[in-house]
Amino acid sequence: MTLWDKGRQPDESVLAFSAGEEYRLDHRLVPYDCDASIAHAEMLSTVGLLEPGERDALVQGLRQIRQLHSEGRFEIAREQEDCHTAIEEWLTAHVGPAGKKIHVGRSRNDQVLTALRLYQKAALGDTRRLLEVLRGALESAAARFGPLKMPGYTHMQRAMPTTAGVWLGAFVEAVDDDLRLLDGAAALIDQCPLGTGAGYGIPVFRLDREATASALGFARVQHNPIYAQMSRGKFEGTIMNCLSQIAMVLNRLASDLLLFTTSEFGFVTLPESLCTGSSIMPQKRNPDILELVRAHYHSIVADECRIKTTIGNLMSGYQRDLGLTKEPLFRALDAAADCLRMMARTVSEMTVNPDACSAAMTPEIYATEEAYRLVQQGTPFREAYRRVGRKYNR
Repeated sequence: MTLWDKGRQPDESVLAFSAGEEYRLDHRLVPYDCDASIAHAEMLSTVGLLEPGERDALVQGLRQIRQLHSEGRFEIAREQEDCHTAIEEWLTAHVGPAGKKIHVGRSRNDQVLTALRLYQKAALGDTRRLLEVLRGALESAAARFGPLKMPGYTHMQRAMPTTAGVWLGAFVEAVDDDLRLLDGAAALIDQCPLGTGAGYGIPVFRLDREATASALGFARVQHNPIYAQMSRGKFEGTIMNCLSQIAMVLNRLASDLLLFTTSEFGFVTLPESLCTGSSIMPQKRNPDILELVRAHYHSIVADECRIKTTIGNLMSGYQRDLGLTKEPLFRALDAAADCLRMMARTVSEMTVNPDACSAAMTPEIYATEEAYRLVQQGTPFREAYRRVGRKYNR
């Protein structure tokens, strides 16, 4: 049964089309919806809309659902559409009449928003921790291989001398900026929409929204009920921008490593445990994980585009289109986490080869240094530039 059922049998094809895959996707939201519902029940009891016994029964039931879910034993049927219906129906069946009271003072609109917001806060925290692990791996690699001289490249041609430490340090600083981006996104979404209803507030009852926000660990209440609905998609788009920025850094690191691990370069070696093979060529050691990390950047950008174009041209308030922002967000968060794990391991286990790097330090790579020495001796820079240029471009 749907939450909006009023006794009329819905058309099955319409129900299936409307539900889509949300009943499957919503499994990851179950614990967050339970937490939000516990805070909501506590608040309803405080303002006199639930008896203490009803509150206790609901809280106990919601904790039991959480446990069932952790054991893989909580089901969401397609006809229920989402986890919110499944939870309310379970409560009604197991707790009794109190289960029918849990929805007072909220709409499924702000209920979905709150569960998503809690999930997003947790997911951003996980992403941040994985980024910090990658940063640590990069710093450790820079400490191990830092003094090794290697060519720096512009236009994919040897340009000027650099070191492994400078090369790896570039990615450390890129990760630092991505951490700042994540912190900004986390601060933006840290506002509680529970109690804004369907986008126009809750009539009749005076709810204690500050209490639920505090109980759920939000920094503040999201006050305007229309904006609460408008922020869905906007906040997801902000998170997606962070993920695509992270994925872009990983893409460029993967691209460097794919080039540097070729036999033509040989600057970096990956352990065999991180490589795959060929079904026909016995000698092959393929860096598949780097190629997949490189490709995932494009899939994350595509999901970012999907979310941002989905929310375009929508009037204020809730629109059903917003439901289609859930899957690409989940998919991108999962992809970013997998890529961060793989890249942290790759950086930790790779080896920078001093002999190959040294062999690539051919004389012309010091051309700019030569020109500057002439400048030190009193030669105008442009004249020095041309003199050295003629030396290496005969």
